[in-house]
Amino acid sequence: QVQLVESGGGSVQAGGSLRLSCVASGYPYEGNCMGWFRQAPGKEREGVVAIDRDGSTSYADSVKGRFTISRDNAKNTLYLQMNSLNPEDTAMYYCAADRSWCPARKLDKTGYDYWGQGTQVTVSS
Repeated sequence: QVQLVESGGGSVQAGGSLRLSCVASGYPYEGNCMGWFRQAPGKEREGVVAIDRDGSTSYADSVKGRFTISRDNAKNTLYLQMNSLNPEDTAMYYCAADRSWCPARKLDKTGYDYWGQGTQVTVSS
């Protein structure tokens, strides 16, 4: 049974930082494509950042220079370091995984096979 479990969300003031974690279990992790997505109330789920099997990354323009994705394959864990947070970053953040390489459009949510339950991030001004 595949499980992706996110943690690390919370409430911070604008300008603050948070680090999200996603632990994967139940499937051959092997450094496969993984990504972070987010969904704000009343909006579609959008891609934030993805990391492929070769370590290449793709960031949404809105988070470039502020967010950093990383992974620890030995721990089957994906991370998202979020700095300089602003109220527009408020959303439920989801971890997602693909069975192998990322889809051609790395931030396309339809290309991912497994999803976590999400962790809430709230940024106040």
